[in-house]
Amino acid sequence: MDPEGDSDRGLAQLEGYLLWSAEVAEARRQAGLFTEQLPWLTTAQREDVERVYTAERLAASRAMLVRISDRATALRGEYTERYRRLRARCVAAAVLVSGAASGACAAVAFLVR
Repeated sequence: MDPEGDSDRGLAQLEGYLLWSAEVAEARRQAGLFTEQLPWLTTAQREDVERVYTAERLAASRAMLVRISDRATALRGEYTERYRRLRARCVAAAVLVSGAASGACAAVAFLVR
């Protein structure tokens, strides 16, 4: 059990909840603004239009968030692989350089005798 990881996940979930709540509130606000432009609607019609508008906007927002999340996951995988390859190259270069330096020092020590 990782208390720090649990708190990080909890904070991320809380942040997501708050962001989604703000998106819902904005969708409802935009729906209200939209129906204000249609003064001939009855109260029931206005409520229906606002409900449909809000639902459509939230569906579009959810689809966009899924696409962004999928892309972020794909990028994380790509960058993890690139980092792994770069780290392997750096370790190989460090081993090569230290081996060459050791060889040069041994050669100098041998020649000095």
